[in-house]
Amino acid sequence: MQFARQCGVNIRANTAVFVSHAHLIHSNDLNAVIDTMTYRGFDKKGVVVANKTVINGSDDYQQRLFDFYKGCLERFIVLEAGQRVGINEVEVQALRCRHSDPHTIGFKFFTPKFTLSYLADTTYSLDLVEQYKGSNILILNVTNPKKSDSNDHLNCEDAAKIIKEVKPRLAIITHFGIKMLEADPLYTVREIQKQTGVQTIAAKDGMIINPLSYAIDKGQRTLVSFPKKKGVEITEVKKEESKQKEPEPEQKEPEPQLSKEPEPKEEITKEPEPQETPEEQQTVEEPEEVLGSEKTLKDIFLQEESKEETNQ
Repeated sequence: MQFARQCGVNIRANTAVFVSHAHLIHSNDLNAVIDTMTYRGFDKKGVVVANKTVINGSDDYQQRLFDFYKGCLERFIVLEAGQRVGINEVEVQALRCRHSDPHTIGFKFFTPKFTLSYLADTTYSLDLVEQYKGSNILILNVTNPKKSDSNDHLNCEDAAKIIKEVKPRLAIITHFGIKMLEADPLYTVREIQKQTGVQTIAAKDGMIINPLSYAIDKGQRTLVSFPKKKGVEITEVKKEESKQKEPEPEQKEPEPQLSKEPEPKEEITKEPEPQETPEEQQTVEEPEEVLGSEKTLKDIFLQEESKEETNQ
């Protein structure tokens, strides 16, 4: 549990635990995980999915799931090859394997976004490969680098055959034996990738991958994020911008109209001038009347003088 904590794995957040077979290297920590996940049964939760040897034992193997921890779970499910079970939005199918535990099973997980298969300890066979086709991610237990070293486990040659037939987007090899570690898993992974053309990585403790990155429609989702329609819309937007730029000279035409607008303002300033002119006219008319009156006096004076002369 301490190592899980160091790798950032929260056991309490587990919903289900899957166990392929009863060998201790695969099932030893089952009860410890349930203990941590359920607070020793105080918080009853979770599901265990395993083969019948793990749940009930057999003549050759002891029961791995203790009765006490069966009571700490919501459910425990025994699966045989070909059977399926649904847990939340994930459907799980048990796949056949050939191993010393005759009830050993692999798992195929069907999710809304991707399909992941786990190929447990097994030997190679053609009918076995057919079960794993359609997987986006394939995890294989590859114990030995050479076929001569294999008993009831896969070797690198068998792994390459399976990967080439299944054609996943990502293959992960794990469960290395001593000879595999001596041969260097990184080197063997490169050779498998050259032979299959499939991206292959060697697992290591604490490794985390994002399965959505290897979903079958990931490439399509990448294209969806840059659809052709958006390109057309961008070009249309550019055209509209150019159209908006064309009427710019039309927008300049009203500018002279704005310059003409001050002209009526000048007329308005001139309007008081005619109001002043009538006053001037009045001032001019008054002297005209005076002049007119002066002329009449002169006429009268001349007339009187002419009368006096005639009288003389």
